Amino acid sequence: MKKILVLTAAFVAVAGIAFAQIDLAKVKDGVYFAQDNGFSSSGWKEQVVLEVSKGKIVSAEWNGVSNLPGAADKKTYAAAGKYGMVKASKIKAEWDAQAKAVEEYLVKTQDVNFNKFDANGHTDAISGATLNVKAFFELVQEALKSNPVPKGSYKSGWYYAEEPNFDKSGWKNSVLITVVNGSIVDVLWNGINKDPKAKSKYVQSQAGTYKMNAKNGEWHVQADRVAQAIVKAGDPSKIAVKADGKTDAVAGVSITVQVLPLAVEALKAAK
Repeated sequence: MKKILVLTAAFVAVAGIAFAQIDLAKVKDGVYFAQDNGFSSSGWKEQVVLEVSKGKIVSAEWNGVSNLPGAADKKTYAAAGKYGMVKASKIKAEWDAQAKAVEEYLVKTQDVNFNKFDANGHTDAISGATLNVKAFFELVQEALKSNPVPKGSYKSGWYYAEEPNFDKSGWKNSVLITVVNGSIVDVLWNGINKDPKAKSKYVQSQAGTYKMNAKNGEWHVQADRVAQAIVKAGDPSKIAVKADGKTDAVAGVSITVQVLPLAVEALKAAK
C-alpha cells in the first residue's frame, strides 16, 4: 500500500507540471505576445496579444498572418469577405466576428486556463464562436509564460505594403509587419506573382518550385533571416542597403533586400 501511495503522489506531481495552471495574480503588468511556430496547411499563422494590468487581462486580440499572396492580417482579410467562414459556419459569422467573441469571453471571465474543448478544439461554452478555440487558448498560455514585450515607438497593429508593379520576372514584393506595444515582433516578407492563380513566392520556395538554388539557402530561408534582422533591429531603416540592393548587415543573405524600403513604407502608418 505504501508503494502505491508513493507512485500516486509522483504521478500527481508530474501531472501537475504537465498541466500547470496560470495564476494571473502573479503575472507582471505588461503586454504579452505569442504566435504559432509555422504556417498551417491553410496558410495561416495565429497570433495572440494580451495586456495584463493588476492581475487581470484588460485586453485580448486574436489575429494571424498568412503566406497567401497579397494577404493582409487575418482580421482584415476576413472582414473583407475573403476568408469564407460565413459559408462554413453554422452561425453565419465571419472569422473576425467569431474571434472578437472569443476575445470578449476571455476578458469577461479571466479564464486563461480554459479547457472546455471537444476533440476538434471547439466549444459550446462561448456564444458566437463555433471555430476552433483551442489554438487561441494555447497561445494565451504561451504568451503569459513569456516576458512582456518591451515598449516601442510605433503604434501597435498590423501594417501591410506591396510594390506597385511587377518586375521583369513577374514578381512583386509584399511585407506584413506585426507591431505589439510599439515594438516590431514579426515580419513576413513575401512575393506576389503576376499570374493570379500562382502561389506566393514564400510558398513556392518552401515547396522547392521557386528554385533559386543560392549558396545561402532558398529564397524563403534568406527572407526569414532578413525578417528576423528587422525584428532584432527594431527599425528596418537601421539595416544598411548597398547600391546594388543587397546588404552585408545580415549574415547568410545574398538576395536583394527590397523588403527593407518596403517595410519602411509600411511603417509610415505606424508613426
